Amino acid sequence: MPTLYHSPNSRSSRVIAQLILMGKLDEVEVVFVDIPRQDGGGRLDPRNLHPEGKVPYLLTDEGHGVRESAAIMMYLDELFGQPLSPKIGAPQRGAYLSWMAYAGGVLEPVLVAAFSGLDHPAMTNTFRSMTEVCNALETALSDAPYLLGDDLSLADILLASPFQWAPHLMPDNPVLQAWVKRVGAAQDSEAILAYETKAMEQFS
Repeated sequence: MPTLYHSPNSRSSRVIAQLILMGKLDEVEVVFVDIPRQDGGGRLDPRNLHPEGKVPYLLTDEGHGVRESAAIMMYLDELFGQPLSPKIGAPQRGAYLSWMAYAGGVLEPVLVAAFSGLDHPAMTNTFRSMTEVCNALETALSDAPYLLGDDLSLADILLASPFQWAPHLMPDNPVLQAWVKRVGAAQDSEAILAYETKAMEQFS
């Protein structure tokens, strides 16, 4: 059974949301660990096997470590039959892989720069800004409810998640706001909240 190192109300919450949506949460062992938080709380947890003490972190059945949200989510999706992604070789597979890479390669650096007030040519020349990110998402959503068309995919769960757990980062863009709301409604929000609330009790 794979082991997921998870801290509630963090980036790893999107992996929990994925497992709940797939109905596979009971097929992954979840180890609750603490992490340093933006507000100064939390700590590095010696139980966490992630090399930098981050979450999520996945240990496979064979004992291999998988790091980074996109890689972990794709691994679990493929492990359980790809219910939330285009099959390998399908026409939308390239777009799906592009969005999964875009999440960590562009979206998160731009969001970090935005909320930290970092404004430097090296950042904007490399990653661009929220303007370009919003344009890219809005273009993809211009004629479809989700990034790959009519069906929710891992790409939606991954890219919408920062705006779900940090609503203050949400752009003033009706198309993106409606998409994030749609992605949330497509998931079992009550089950996710109940799970995360119970997990938080371990750190109170």
